[in-house]
Amino acid sequence: MPRTADHEQRRRQIADAVSRLISEQGLDAVTVARTAAAAGMSVGLVQHYFRTKDEMLLHTFREVSARIRARVEARIRDGVAHRRSLAGVMADVMTEYIPLDEARRAEYRVARAFAGRALDAPALADVDTESARRMREDIARAVHNGKECGEVDEALDPRSAAVRLAAVMEGLALQVYREPEAEAVAGFVAPLLEAELALVFTGACRQYTA
Repeated sequence: MPRTADHEQRRRQIADAVSRLISEQGLDAVTVARTAAAAGMSVGLVQHYFRTKDEMLLHTFREVSARIRARVEARIRDGVAHRRSLAGVMADVMTEYIPLDEARRAEYRVARAFAGRALDAPALADVDTESARRMREDIARAVHNGKECGEVDEALDPRSAAVRLAAVMEGLALQVYREPEAEAVAGFVAPLLEAELALVFTGACRQYTA
C-alpha cells in the first residue's frame, strides 16, 4: 500500500510541476527536463512514469480536470447537506469554474492551454469534452430536480437550460481572465450569475417550504 501511495504522489507531483510551467511560461515551455527540475526529480524518474511528453500532458490535464471536479462535487454535497436552494448551489458550482483568485486563474490558464492543444490531440479532446459534458449534466440535473420540487417551471427543457447557463459561465470566465485587474470585474460575477439563474429557477422548492 505505501508503495502504491508513493507512485500516486509522484504522478501528482509531476502533474503539479507541469501545471506550474504552463501557468508561468506557457505550454511550449514544458519539456521532460524542465518538468523534472520543477518537480525536484531526475529526468529518468519522470520518464519512468511517463514515457513521452504527450503522456505527461494527458495525465496533467486529467489531474487538473479532476481537481476542479472534486471541488464542484464538494459544493453540491455541501448544498444538499445544508438544504440550500438549487439556484444557490448552482451559483457556487459555476463560480468554481471562474478565475476569481490567483489559484483559479492559474488553473484556468492551464485548462485553456490544454483546450487549445486538444484541437489537434484526440486524447486531450476526450478529456476536454468529458469535462464540459459533466458540467452541463450537473446543471441539467439541477434543472430537472428543480422541476420536481417547484423551483423550475415544468415546461423548461433541462438540456437547453444547461447549454445556456454553461455558455454564460464560460463567457464570464473568459472575461474575468482577460481582465488584467480581475478585481475590476469580479464584483459583477455573482450578480450576473444570480440574474441568469433567476431566469431558470423561478420558484421555491416545496421540500424546503413545506
